[in-house]
Amino acid sequence: MKPASSNKPSLFLIGMAFATIYIVWGSTYFFIQQAIHGFPPMMMGAFRFLTAGGLLLGWCIIKGDRIWIRKDIRSSAISGMLMLFTATGGVIWAEQSVPSAIVAIMVSANPIWFVTLDKANRSANLKNKTTVIGLIVGFAGVLLLFGQALAVSLAGTFHPAQIIGFGLLLVDPIAWSAGALYSKKHAGDAPARVSSAWQMIIAGSAFVIAALAHREFTGFHIGKVPLQAWMSLGYLIIFGSICSFSAYIWLLKVRPAVQVSTHSYVNPVVAVLLGVLFAHESVSRLQVVGLLVILFSVLLVNFTKYSINLPKFPLKKFRSHTAQGQFPCP
Repeated sequence: MKPASSNKPSLFLIGMAFATIYIVWGSTYFFIQQAIHGFPPMMMGAFRFLTAGGLLLGWCIIKGDRIWIRKDIRSSAISGMLMLFTATGGVIWAEQSVPSAIVAIMVSANPIWFVTLDKANRSANLKNKTTVIGLIVGFAGVLLLFGQALAVSLAGTFHPAQIIGFGLLLVDPIAWSAGALYSKKHAGDAPARVSSAWQMIIAGSAFVIAALAHREFTGFHIGKVPLQAWMSLGYLIIFGSICSFSAYIWLLKVRPAVQVSTHSYVNPVVAVLLGVLFAHESVSRLQVVGLLVILFSVLLVNFTKYSINLPKFPLKKFRSHTAQGQFPCP
């Protein structure tokens, strides 16, 4: 990534990148559930990430980026397997049985795990009373979410597949936070788009293996996939992966990891709105309370690390900065 003349990223581009991961990633929960109506889950992940990674790597070649740096590929492999295969794969699998709105609510605990796993700042975080209170409140919010699920399970109406789905959703935020912190710590000099491309290609390859292990290719007929599933997959490839994930990896390079994780505050709201409006999903009052408690907790956890301001982004600088290749979405 070529630095700006001031050696600082443009505030306008930072704002655009944050807006992308806030809004677009919130919508991906809905589109994932639409896509798996036509594709088996692991196969869908393979199509999504191999296509997106291949397209992005092709763009990197056109831009003249160095793509065969062994150290960067190894780092991308580890972070990609944690974030995309483990975390996103768990979300895809869970959405077979768990409503997309609830999936988004569950993974909104990401910032809590960012604080917990950030070794470099863990001591300072745990000495901060606001951070500790935020962690306790966050776990209380998770308990509220699981309280209703446990009650339904005891009533004998909770499907076993949902138990597996909720179990995966407990692991997913941990894997995502670990992968993101690893990506930030081991970020090389290559542009963010190169790291993103390799992360998606490696994760996509793992999805192929998982699809083969689950025999998803057996009996699959591509001609029977409905148009809505194809359109949802296309949205996930272009906007959910190429643009949003590239913007996320770029933000990890230029902003504190905990600040970048604030996308988890907004994503569930977007997902809930789409799920209720278009998928006729319902969210109980107790789950809404759990969501609000989790959002409040992550605000407490990050209270001393960022201030919520809306800076004015100079529009006239956009063209000059994009010409230097700073914004990662091609």
